[in-house]
Amino acid sequence: MANDRTVHVIDDDDAARDSLAFLLRTADVDVRTYASATEFLAAAPGLKGGCVVTDVRMPQMDGLELLRRLRSLDLGLPVIVMTGHGDIPLAVEAMKAGAVDFFEKPFSDDAMLAAVNRALARQRADRARESERDAIKTLLATLSTRERQVLAGLVAGKANTNIAFDLGISARTVEIYRANVMTKMDAASLSELVRMALSVGILGETTK
Repeated sequence: MANDRTVHVIDDDDAARDSLAFLLRTADVDVRTYASATEFLAAAPGLKGGCVVTDVRMPQMDGLELLRRLRSLDLGLPVIVMTGHGDIPLAVEAMKAGAVDFFEKPFSDDAMLAAVNRALARQRADRARESERDAIKTLLATLSTRERQVLAGLVAGKANTNIAFDLGISARTVEIYRANVMTKMDAASLSELVRMALSVGILGETTK
């Protein structure tokens, strides 16, 4: 099973594909190889991590279309594209479409390994942020409607008295709700609470 250090190499050139796979394996990186973008996409829905290194010009489906398909699947896999000398404009378009890097063949082994390691680190960081957001959303679900309103006021930078006025309650009641929110969200400080709220899109509006 592919893990979060798996590199998915896609190239219709057997020799180029095998050479890159060998390079990555010597660096202790797990590798899966595919002779076409369509072959990779057949396996893509079951993937849980890693990154993609793909040739940009391939029969049936090129690197640009592969990027579009991956974006629609929302897998969060960083993509590095490889290109021949005449394919630089296509590689640039791939970068604009979301690829994280591109290499003109032949490329430096060290440069490719460095790019792969950056892509893998980026993917792990993205997954960690996603996991954190999911945990925050779970905590938010435990808040009452009024507690969420107080939280939105805090995110907006409002003082307790202003939140109280907006909601038509006393400042003391706001203090109680605020303490409940801090406890339920497991926030050690107001700044941490605000950061958590912002990370899941709470923009700070109170409603009566």
